Amino acid sequence: MTRVIKLSKGLDINLAGKAEPKKVSLSAGNVYALNPADFEGVKPKVVVKEGDKVKAGDALFVNKDFPQVKFASPVSGTVKLVERGDRRKLLSVQVEADAQQEFVDFGKKDVKSLDAQAVKDALLDAGLFGYINQLPYAISTNPETAPKAIFVSAFRDMPLAGDFSFELKGQEADFQTGLSALAKIAKVYVGVNESMSLSDVEVVEFRGKCPAGNVGVQVNNIDPVNKGEIVWTVEPSAVIFFGRLFNTGKVNLTRTVAVAGSEMKENGYVDALVGQQLTVNVDANARVIMGNPLTGKAVATTQQASAVTVTLGAHTSEITAIPEGNNADEILGWIMPRFGQFSVNRSYFSWLFGKKQYKLDARVKGGERHMIMSGEYDSVLPMDIYAEYLIKAIITGDIDKQEQLGIYEVSPEDFALAEFVDSSKLELQRIVREGLDVLRKENE
Repeated sequence: MTRVIKLSKGLDINLAGKAEPKKVSLSAGNVYALNPADFEGVKPKVVVKEGDKVKAGDALFVNKDFPQVKFASPVSGTVKLVERGDRRKLLSVQVEADAQQEFVDFGKKDVKSLDAQAVKDALLDAGLFGYINQLPYAISTNPETAPKAIFVSAFRDMPLAGDFSFELKGQEADFQTGLSALAKIAKVYVGVNESMSLSDVEVVEFRGKCPAGNVGVQVNNIDPVNKGEIVWTVEPSAVIFFGRLFNTGKVNLTRTVAVAGSEMKENGYVDALVGQQLTVNVDANARVIMGNPLTGKAVATTQQASAVTVTLGAHTSEITAIPEGNNADEILGWIMPRFGQFSVNRSYFSWLFGKKQYKLDARVKGGERHMIMSGEYDSVLPMDIYAEYLIKAIITGDIDKQEQLGIYEVSPEDFALAEFVDSSKLELQRIVREGLDVLRKENE
């Protein structure tokens, strides 16, 4: 019987332009770029050079601290560019794809016959282990950690997020194989928002508003992380990658990505490889985001661009576009009733019209100011922590208080909604990320 957890806190932001349940085609480039920045906490070391020939599944770079953790090329081809930035920081490794793709054959494996070490070794050999993250610190994990449990959130509820149930169609066998493989290592919890029949794992149904789909929220409500403990978190697309490896013996990093937002010319889903260059058609003065509007990263564009090229990130499940807002001209500004604007605290009259879709733009609408202890964070964060006090402890650098207030349980994305409602306009996700990085260095 599926366990049900009901969450009372949270906030649903109904943005216009949600991806329609249909496949669309986008113009795609022939160069694929794997970006080390997509794997938080990894110190990359390049193991190829420009001009090298690689197959899909060959390593492009490794984690310098744990060289056995490789990161596989999504395609076969020729290494076109090893891109570096300041102080020779590795920005990306780019591969120009061959017309005829070749794959490294890692051999099909029967997951039922494998033990935990064999599963780890298979993922390490194929360059997929780095797709597993961990709490604490919200970083890519390493094979020396021993998780007390593994968590997979099989639904997404951030604004304009892709529907995993649509992505899963036709890939149920690979998803189950991936879960069964992870279950060899530790107990696996799968968070869902609707009934799902799965074996070898414990399915937990979450009912509530966003961010119920955040894996960190699910960890906190199922089996919280205490000091000295580690849990692994795996996004569902990566579980499918793992299942394909065991079922076919090949690395296939194809994922179904939502193309959404009010400024997109066409909404839907596209099948693309990690690192693939895609061109999306948007309206003028649009902000294109790799990811959802709350946790994604803005793509550099010119104001009047109608076609924008993006490189699909390793953990990206949607590409979105919302109005930039730099051409907004509002008479009397905030004093107007604003029937078409969204308000958390009913400052505008739009709440009288019930649930409706909004075209929110990227403006902050206010400046950074002193932190207001108003309980705003706690109202949208369904976790058993004092969010405002934790943020204050991170800002002041009080590590002891951070530990007491639950920093080991959180990741930056857990504070995305708190950042949205924050009257002080603080960059909470950046603050949490910096706090986790400092704490990790202190504990090394």
